Amino acid sequence: MALTIKRQREQFHGACGEMWLVKDTAVNFGNAAVGSGTFASVDITVPGVALGDIVLGVAVGVDTVDGAIVGAVTAANTVTLTLLNNSAGAIDLASTTGRFVVARPLAW
Repeated sequence: MALTIKRQREQFHGACGEMWLVKDTAVNFGNAAVGSGTFASVDITVPGVALGDIVLGVAVGVDTVDGAIVGAVTAANTVTLTLLNNSAGAIDLASTTGRFVVARPLAW
């Protein structure tokens, strides 16, 4: 597995104090079982992220078939990517590269 993380202090239009640009070359969701509404998740360690940080977007290097991928910071140093199955069948994506951005909003 090759995990690349860039931690920056650039602001996102003045809304964020820190951002993490993450690339993980070994994302493997496993099988999202048969039926719409099922899911499969994978946890990725991202040092420094905390509850309240926002995953702005997720991109993967394979066709998601009829699924959607969302991300969330679920614990300190942990981002969970979840494949949501919107099809009637099972979805089992090949291991792929995943990219996402995590942002820490400034206090208002």
